[in-house]
Amino acid sequence: MKLNYETLQDKAQWEKEGFELPKFDIKQIKENTLKNPAWVHFGAGNLFRAFIANVQQDMINKGKSDKGIIAVEGFDYEIIQKTYHPMNNLGVVVTLKADGDIDKTIVGSVVESLVLNSAEKSSWDKLKQIFSAPSLQMASFTITEKGYSLQNAQGEYFASVENDFENGPEAAVSYIGKVAALLYTRYVANKAPIAMVSMDNCSHNGDKLFNAVVAYAKAWEKNGLVEKGFYDYITDKDKVSFPWTMIDKITPRPDEKVKAMLQKSGFDDVETIVTAKNTFVAPFVNAEEAQYLVVEDWFPNGRPNLEEAGIIFTDRETVDKVEKMKVCTCLNPLHTALAIFGCLLDFKLICDEMNDQDLKSLVEKIGYDEGLPVVVDPKIIEPKQFIDEVLQKRVTNPFMPDTPQRIATDTSQKLGIRFGETIKAYVQRNDLDVKSLKFIPLVLAGWCRYLMAVDDNGNKMELSPDPMLPEVLPYFKDVTLGYTGDVHKVLQPVLSNTKIFGVNVYDVELGEKVEDYFKQLISGVGAVRATLKKYL
Repeated sequence: MKLNYETLQDKAQWEKEGFELPKFDIKQIKENTLKNPAWVHFGAGNLFRAFIANVQQDMINKGKSDKGIIAVEGFDYEIIQKTYHPMNNLGVVVTLKADGDIDKTIVGSVVESLVLNSAEKSSWDKLKQIFSAPSLQMASFTITEKGYSLQNAQGEYFASVENDFENGPEAAVSYIGKVAALLYTRYVANKAPIAMVSMDNCSHNGDKLFNAVVAYAKAWEKNGLVEKGFYDYITDKDKVSFPWTMIDKITPRPDEKVKAMLQKSGFDDVETIVTAKNTFVAPFVNAEEAQYLVVEDWFPNGRPNLEEAGIIFTDRETVDKVEKMKVCTCLNPLHTALAIFGCLLDFKLICDEMNDQDLKSLVEKIGYDEGLPVVVDPKIIEPKQFIDEVLQKRVTNPFMPDTPQRIATDTSQKLGIRFGETIKAYVQRNDLDVKSLKFIPLVLAGWCRYLMAVDDNGNKMELSPDPMLPEVLPYFKDVTLGYTGDVHKVLQPVLSNTKIFGVNVYDVELGEKVEDYFKQLISGVGAVRATLKKYL
């Protein structure tokens, strides 16, 4: 069973093997879409295929839409060349449920796939034509937070960005430069309105996209490279919008167990491709069942009625509250706690940690006991139910092969928002005592213990990538298991760093508690496990 339009004609064969097929005429949907495009999406990776494209398929299946999505890849062109074009833009989404069931869905809502390459005339001309269409309502993005960055760590523009500023939209080569060039095409053609919708998993994502795009508009207009008025078009809220969104769905790289399941079903297109840019892609995507997308309802040219497929449209303030609920309390802090202690205790999968009573108890206490009293409640999603789903269905899912080592990446960039905000909330509340916190300080001490790069068995441990490692590791260079030196001298420069924790841990009267935990965690081999048992 190969994946293409021709083989889908044999519906009985696919359905016999448990595949759910599109319930529409794909060629007719393609014709409708290309005639009057409504939705183009940048970032053709796993999250798009497992979530966004599948949502639109649901809409078409229900008869709520007669158009598909045009997918564009601007970072790794091989994704389009090797997993979209050979399969007629079809894909298989394997939904892995916590109870062991799986759903296999063939997604046919992507009707065209293009590369964001101004040097490839055919693709670029099609994109310019799409952006000139008055019918185009939105361009959405899943390009990761880094995709919106125009500057290096020193605050200097990347060379490609500088070149685009100087050369104008016709010769754009940087990612956002090409996006801005397409918006300029729209401006010149008809000045039609459009929504630019970042769906990346980062706070205030719409602002990140706006700030990036407006930098090009400003530079080009200043340098006389575009018509005067383009900057005003981009900044006119009735013309071009940049809504905030909150997205939540785990879509790991293609999994070998899923590949084996599909092969057993007679599906042949299962080989994972590792591109030259080290992207892991396949004709199938494996993903968890849970998914959330909350979108600020700001669409100057109208929008698809995606609420029919479970997408929540609301105001900006509520999107922000949902983001804070997830990131500060209900998901991300629990993930980080499992990542830190999972590395120290040599776990290889997050789901296995939830079979460990100490770690299960730790994240329950962080979420329910310490987080919920100060959670930001968005009203549209109930925080306790969200945590229930995270701990009972999501991180326990044996089919989701996520690792503590992956989640431990960039921990120094996460501690401030994931734990610092809760600490601040305790400080601000008159009815709560910040010194009553036990388990959040234990995680902070656990991260300091992690920085020793030695696991609980005394074996050397590889640390996950983190931009702050060069700054913080020297403080721990002389700390070994059984260390009896001055712990305060070691930890003070780290715990007082507000860039890491969002607060000076000593100023909020938690420094001594973290130091005490740290002493216990480094007392010898097995001390991490012993400390967890002592307090849990």
